[in-house]
Amino acid sequence: MTDSYVYAAARTPFGRFSGALAGVRPDDLAALAVRGVLAKAPELDPGEIGDVVWGNANGAGEDNRNVGRMAVLLAGLPTSVPATTVNRLCGSSLDAAIIASRAIETGDADIVLTGGVESMSRAPWVLPKPSRAFPAGDVTAVSTTLGWRLVNKNMPKEWTVSLGEANEQLAERFTIPRERQDEFAARSHRLADAAWTDGFYDDLVVPVGTDAKGTTLTRDEGIRPGSTPEKLAGLKPAFRPDGAITAGNASPLSDGASAVLLGSEAAAARIGSAPLARVAGRGVFALDPQDFGFAPVEAANRALQRAGITWSDVAAVELNEAFAVQSLACVDAWGIDPDIVNTKGGAIALGHPLGASGGRILGTLAHRLTRSGERWGVAAICIGVGQALAVVLENVTEAKG
Repeated sequence: MTDSYVYAAARTPFGRFSGALAGVRPDDLAALAVRGVLAKAPELDPGEIGDVVWGNANGAGEDNRNVGRMAVLLAGLPTSVPATTVNRLCGSSLDAAIIASRAIETGDADIVLTGGVESMSRAPWVLPKPSRAFPAGDVTAVSTTLGWRLVNKNMPKEWTVSLGEANEQLAERFTIPRERQDEFAARSHRLADAAWTDGFYDDLVVPVGTDAKGTTLTRDEGIRPGSTPEKLAGLKPAFRPDGAITAGNASPLSDGASAVLLGSEAAAARIGSAPLARVAGRGVFALDPQDFGFAPVEAANRALQRAGITWSDVAAVELNEAFAVQSLACVDAWGIDPDIVNTKGGAIALGHPLGASGGRILGTLAHRLTRSGERWGVAAICIGVGQALAVVLENVTEAKG
């Protein structure tokens, strides 16, 4: 067995639903992320990539038919480079990195390119095939943008509640008031804006041309620097008349792609750079589907155990903010300092293109550690239908300031 390492990460800016990236196909977004991360390894012969593992949650439209392979072809890589697409919903691209790290550690591959993509704007409506020919009645088109669709009648009703209702239940269970949720959401916007202003994302984000006129998106589109708890308090609840969850303290529907290049220690010479971080531990966990927001707690605990460390060793946490309430529930359960969590903003501000978010948090974590010089970090993400993933990274670089 050998160790696996993160060598480079890149992503597109994340666009708002029906926003600047709505006109860009998901396979094109994926190809941009592929080219973006390979630009950081200019000495690497793309033909030496052992595999590409790509994440995608919906896969019902232009991202169908193995969008990972489509990204490889559209990015201009040799046709000899294989690719697969994995679907663990919101955790898809973190799952891709986990799969890649295992392949490297077992010797099945030396260099693996991973990532993920989602265009929630372009997710199509689908029609189920009729049970008999020539039906006379109307047929309802079902949106594939987010959440349950074409639900099996044998699924218990409590499992198939909306993502928002599931998190309203979480707020009740852990007595997390709306005020805390709005404060957390405003913090996300404030920190995301500060990170962009300070140049943190300059080396991570690849601009995207959005139309034939040369318009380019260079920054995450959903950040609202002026967000405050007071302003967010004025928004109406989205899922219950008297609920706590609003459009302001939940992650938005988004479009975007991310990529992470992993390899063995021996691959450094061919990649042309030293690794950033070692994959030190991995964790997966599942609960009842409606409890998905709390699943990162045990996933991260398991990853830490496998890395041989405890929360007291951890200096940086990237926790995908599907909802403010589930993020707060996880942070409370871990008993960690909230100030080490999402210091460069989170999904509430940056956006949550489902298949791309895992790669975003992993790449951001690696760069946070290399900037600070701190040793240990955790990337964790909740996943619809009751699951979660987590990865522990160990910084193997000198501090960059």
